[in-house]
Amino acid sequence: MSRSFHPPQRILLGPGPSNVEPRVLQAMLAPLLGHMDPVYFQCMDEIQDLLRSVFETGNRVTFTVSGTGGAGMETCLANLIDEGEEVVVCVNGFFGERMAELAARWGATVIRVDSDWGQPFDMQKVRDAFRKSSARVVTMVHAETSTGMRNPIEELKSLRDVRDAILVADTVTSLGAHPVGIDRNSIDASYSCSQKGIGAPPGLAPVTFSERALEKIRNRKAPPRTWYLDVQLLNKYWGSDRAYHHTAPALMNYALREALCIILEEGLEARWQRHERNSGTFVAGIEAMGLEMLVAPEYRLWSLNTVRVPDGVDDARVRSRLLNSHNIEIGSGFGVFKGKIWRVGLMGANSNQNTVLLLLAALKSAIATRA
Repeated sequence: MSRSFHPPQRILLGPGPSNVEPRVLQAMLAPLLGHMDPVYFQCMDEIQDLLRSVFETGNRVTFTVSGTGGAGMETCLANLIDEGEEVVVCVNGFFGERMAELAARWGATVIRVDSDWGQPFDMQKVRDAFRKSSARVVTMVHAETSTGMRNPIEELKSLRDVRDAILVADTVTSLGAHPVGIDRNSIDASYSCSQKGIGAPPGLAPVTFSERALEKIRNRKAPPRTWYLDVQLLNKYWGSDRAYHHTAPALMNYALREALCIILEEGLEARWQRHERNSGTFVAGIEAMGLEMLVAPEYRLWSLNTVRVPDGVDDARVRSRLLNSHNIEIGSGFGVFKGKIWRVGLMGANSNQNTVLLLLAALKSAIATRA
């Protein structure tokens, strides 16, 4: 028996996905084109140009991988890591841990530089680890979604004073909400996702590669063991060759194109300022309620805000009340912060004053309710 599916209209204030502008959903109603249609190729070219602007890069090889942010991470690591080579991985949260695991799975000898979850890196330790190793690849999560921590990708380029380094940055929760400055910060490879700061539905992973990164990929000892995520094969589809690679999700790319247009219509600096302003309003409201933020002010994300669960308050019960009574979703902590923090995403269309005030009132009510 066939039945229609009618999901509720939630306010998505977790770590992603976030709600999207109506224009983005409308774009997905456009006629479906084949993935080798010349008109679809025009859409692909526009997406690449738009992504270069949002990544703040002139990188020729900039496109989307058909998959989530995790596919973007795997694309960067699988292509840049040769079997047995040393790779420095900075770890101070779940997604740093994931990078270390993926690097090891792709054959790297992983050299971890650890900091406690939610605490900043000692960059001197990063430099010392790099100096003592033979590594060329160094990775860092810019916006650590598990903790709300903003890490200093801008400081990685100092490693080139030691030797030539290929710098990889996870910008999954920062792109479209924070400055990432791929060229300005000398980042060689970066990946993100469609459903957070960019403001589109989940399912695509934007990636960008510098010429230095591409040279390392071309000079590999052997082709990467992944076929689907092989950058050189993907670029033959996204580039001038237009060689068939896979059946691209056209409707998802329509949505991404529209979301990127919205970002540039607003202006990057205006968008960053909006996210900073609304995060500040949220933090002020949280502290006025007597609650505490997890991360020190100078390291906080604007896109993903982490609040300590007060003593005696049941994390899951509060989130359930928000969902069932107010239709608001926020995220829980995990790993070392399971049951100890709430993760609140204020990204894209959801970074606005009305949403912040609605959430603060609902959260206050949910905490106060005893039944």
